Amino acid sequence: MHDPQTAKQARGLAALARAMELDLRLLGMVGAMAVIWIGLDVLTGGRFLTPRNLFNLSVQTASVAVMATGMVFVIVARHIDLSVGAMLGVIAMVMGVVQTTILPQYLGFNHPLTWIITVAVGIGLGALIGGMQGWVVGYLGVPSFIVTLGGLLIWRGAAWWTTTGQTVAPLDSTFIMFGGGIAGTLGENLSWIVAAIAICGVIYAVLNDRRRRVLFDFPLKPRWAEGANIVLACLAIIGFVAIMNAYPLPERAAQRIAEAAGMPIPEGGLFIGHGIAIPVVIVAVIAVIMTIVAARTKFGRYVFAMGGNPQAAELSGIDTRRMTVWIFVMMGVLCALSSVIASARLQSAANDLGTLDELRVIAAAVIGGTSLSGGVGTIMGAILGALLIQSLQSGMALIGINTSLQSIVIGLVLVLAVWLDQVYRRRIGK
Repeated sequence: MHDPQTAKQARGLAALARAMELDLRLLGMVGAMAVIWIGLDVLTGGRFLTPRNLFNLSVQTASVAVMATGMVFVIVARHIDLSVGAMLGVIAMVMGVVQTTILPQYLGFNHPLTWIITVAVGIGLGALIGGMQGWVVGYLGVPSFIVTLGGLLIWRGAAWWTTTGQTVAPLDSTFIMFGGGIAGTLGENLSWIVAAIAICGVIYAVLNDRRRRVLFDFPLKPRWAEGANIVLACLAIIGFVAIMNAYPLPERAAQRIAEAAGMPIPEGGLFIGHGIAIPVVIVAVIAVIMTIVAARTKFGRYVFAMGGNPQAAELSGIDTRRMTVWIFVMMGVLCALSSVIASARLQSAANDLGTLDELRVIAAAVIGGTSLSGGVGTIMGAILGALLIQSLQSGMALIGINTSLQSIVIGLVLVLAVWLDQVYRRRIGK
């Protein structure tokens, strides 16, 4: 039976969201995430919503989240990339060989330049692989599905061929910091400094948006809505940092840090929080950059124009073939950054690294609202999609559900998300 009071409240919430210019679909994802987290916390006996698990969850999500931001551009432009997991694997193996076999001959082990050269080699290789695939798609006209499916097989084989299947370890000590863990965090104090910088960035973004609206004579948000957006964003930042700092370092690690800094050790033990993990910082920086590229640059506008109507984009003078190459170059670079995070987290490079990541990345983008028909997608949605997938995997692992059933659940969630997206777009007339 229809409840007029409930309908009135729903309309009121929708009007509030419109006034604050919040994405209703993203709000729905956040709500679904909250329900899933609470449910998993109940099923795990309170082990899911703990600082330790949330810290690990943030680190585990980072690699897929970075690639998912690039997959948004690929899918928006009406392409697909099935090779991202294999690219991650081969780049990780090459970077592993560079820092364990090649550079030590000239620089020795753990040289300050080792990690810089290694990351540069990985980014260069990722750009090269992405560029080659993009050139075949854009200029030779081979469908991206076929090109990247071939790439999946080629680069997975190349990952094994690089060291004939041998795992590469140990990696450079500085390089390992990019994987998180005890050494790969900002620490308590620096995390709060980063939080303060992020809050200043939020305030600047809101004020700058108002200035631009005035400049171009666009409708302005109510000041209360701008204030509410700032407060919500700041609370989210402060809450996240507080949770990361609430996860203490192991006792021995804390003692070593205290001894090195000349700090006294209290009788009850020393509490030093982990702080924000470096992989999470990388994700945040990539998210900001990719959002700016999507919303504020000519490149981003061209990509969405290509996806919305390819024929009209070509007729308007957009070089869609060159744009296709650059989209895949960007995807390759992001695969390289994800490769840094993934191999550093494991402190080794194995030829099977990144297996099935292509499915997780595509699922994250699609669950986050990127339309497979092209032209629609958001960076934040893809990151939330990656977090949702990893939350389900982490939660089911804590419950004790086996891997096969985890895959079934993730697959069902993907299908459900696409169906709900289609229903939502039909209702809003898109």
